[in-house]
Amino acid sequence: MAAVSEREIELASGRTVVRVEGMGRPFVWTHGFTNSMAVEDELGSSAPLRDLPGVRLVRYDARGHGRSAPGRDDAASSWSALAGDLLELCDRLALERPIAGGASMGTATTLHAAVHAPERFAGLVLVVPPTAWETRKAQADIYRGGAGLVEARGVQAYLEAARAAFRLRPMPGFDEAAFERVLAALGALPAAELARIMRGAAASDLPEPAALREIRVPALIVATRGDPGHPLSTAERLAELLPDTKLRVIDSLLELGSVRGELARFVAELPR
Repeated sequence: MAAVSEREIELASGRTVVRVEGMGRPFVWTHGFTNSMAVEDELGSSAPLRDLPGVRLVRYDARGHGRSAPGRDDAASSWSALAGDLLELCDRLALERPIAGGASMGTATTLHAAVHAPERFAGLVLVVPPTAWETRKAQADIYRGGAGLVEARGVQAYLEAARAAFRLRPMPGFDEAAFERVLAALGALPAAELARIMRGAAASDLPEPAALREIRVPALIVATRGDPGHPLSTAERLAELLPDTKLRVIDSLLELGSVRGELARFVAELPR
């Protein structure tokens, strides 16, 4: 097990906590919406990333999540704003052409950063890309409805509604225990902050297809089947748009560990 160091860094948007482990070329990872480093560790979703040969893994809590500072307004939680945090973090840590990646919201953050400054990254790892473009409105409406419920009736009312929705339609790769870990993290957020990050996500989308076509950076996309919040159609469209892409499809996040070897090969084959 590689040594782990942790520190606080003050970004323009506020404080965040950064964790670094391993030695080698840097790989900056951004977690998913409503997650954090701690939640990823509890769920085991960070396991395939850790102890990769020749990799220095850099993880952090995104704005408004985990132990980071809350956003100042709805726009502060938009995917494009989070991409600005990612780029600033790379500057503050003096990371030269790191690999960048993330899951769901982290994929969106990575893509917005790569559109803004593609020369900054050696490779992209895009796990379970979220709804985008034609499929985005339905998910955005869910987030806006959740924000409205939080503001009208409080966080606990939202958590109960989320539990009821999960029982009717479980998320692929999540059992009730795993879902409760996610809800516990949400329940720790102040109502105003939870509503803010939901509205920020609702107002966001992936970069325009024309901009994505200009990213000349190797990418590995990992997608799942049967998850309306992370439709396979988004991953397939990204694989068409990004000029240098490998697409791996698994049945659910329970199989994420099977991608570890492919991820290690992708990293090892990236040009220095």
